[in-house]
Amino acid sequence: MNRTALAAMAASASLVLGLTACGSQLDPETVAAVGGTGVGTSDTGGGTAAGPDGSVPGTTTGGGGSTGDGGTGGSSATGGSGGDGAATEGTGANAATGSAKAGSCDGFKNQTGITDDTITLGNASDISGPVPGLFESAQEGARAYVAYFNSQSDICGRKLQLVTYDSRTDAAADQQAYAKGCDETFAMVGSMSAFDSGGASTAQGCGLPDIRAAATTTDRQACTTCFAAESANAHEFQNAVPDYVIKNFPDAADHAAMLYINAGAAAENGKTQAAAMTKRGMHFDYVQGIDISEFNYAPYVQQMKDKGVEYVQMIASSAQFVRLAQAMKQQGFKPDVFMIDPTAYSPEYVESGGDAVEGTTVFINFTPFEEAGSNRELQLYLSWLDQVKPGATPSFFGLFAWSAARLFVERATGLGARLSRSALVADLKTVDDWTANGLHAPQLVGSKHAPPCWRFIRLEHGKWVPAGGTRYQCSGVTTVG
Repeated sequence: MNRTALAAMAASASLVLGLTACGSQLDPETVAAVGGTGVGTSDTGGGTAAGPDGSVPGTTTGGGGSTGDGGTGGSSATGGSGGDGAATEGTGANAATGSAKAGSCDGFKNQTGITDDTITLGNASDISGPVPGLFESAQEGARAYVAYFNSQSDICGRKLQLVTYDSRTDAAADQQAYAKGCDETFAMVGSMSAFDSGGASTAQGCGLPDIRAAATTTDRQACTTCFAAESANAHEFQNAVPDYVIKNFPDAADHAAMLYINAGAAAENGKTQAAAMTKRGMHFDYVQGIDISEFNYAPYVQQMKDKGVEYVQMIASSAQFVRLAQAMKQQGFKPDVFMIDPTAYSPEYVESGGDAVEGTTVFINFTPFEEAGSNRELQLYLSWLDQVKPGATPSFFGLFAWSAARLFVERATGLGARLSRSALVADLKTVDDWTANGLHAPQLVGSKHAPPCWRFIRLEHGKWVPAGGTRYQCSGVTTVG
């Protein structure tokens, strides 16, 4: 395989990061074609358990829980061992299961995935495929929460066990993983796949509760038993982004550009987001798709210079963001705002971009890792991630997989003896403003609408710092199409 094909394959898979973060859907057929692989050809590996009690041998308890604000983040707890510091509290807002009252365990019944001792959960994420380890961080996030919970508490006397599956960046493998999940687990938590349409009908068909880190396809969002800790809607875009630009950079708001990779859902989302922001009061002088095989971005930069553009936004992968930033620097083009989604919030972007990416603004819907000192739930995630996989890099998807696992525990504990697959699904439909104890902005899990809140960070001297304050800006969404 030549280097161009390899680069295109990597870019297509990486593109999932930006699309999901924006609440978009990815077209599996398009990405498969770009990557040179067919959809529906792979097999999924067998389930792998993370230890008999869901924990990792040799670990110790981690840091504190969260004191997050806004939305519902705490829920129920049963039992819980004591220990030193807030991290080992068995009850309260910072406990393994939150602060709401637990349901009665009288008459609790064993069922699929539940024995006298354990509740088995599953996670199906892309581990192998065109980009090895693409969503391994989602499995690590789920494993981290299970290990933390088991060190602190139980659900009606039962510990959690996590079984992991490799969805292999393939719709058929995702379907096979969920077929096994139907038989082997009570529910799935924190899953993440570029081709998650594969297991959607399977999960719904067996009534399997599926609390994902995020959903990437329309089919998965339509699944009635499937939810996501990071809620999304392809036809909605948050007003916080245009409002931030109009307030702080009014001239740039009148002379904006939207660039997007011309593949899959990126093209649709580039147009949709530009249309939504136009309805909110911005003006776009330039809306342009770029072929995924295109490596010369100079002509696009020249077009923006000629049109007097002062605001540039792009939907792509980290490597393509860097390519555009380097082209802008080479041509001496420095807009007032270079805005990117959470995909750019990664060591790869900062390290590979160097001086060219200085000044980048990113909109995010979770607490930045640099602010872990002020967010106890984030401390928990980072601490337990390091225990299940020392040296692992925290990520957007790992964080929301942790959130998904916490959401399962809190709702299941609250149901108590009433816990069943159907009861959990019905309960999840009522979840609104989910924050996982302030770990992230409120998410509309039950209704599956785009959450209305973003905040902003800016890259200065190689470090991410708050832009426009540290509070989320919540000003609703605009619907397009």
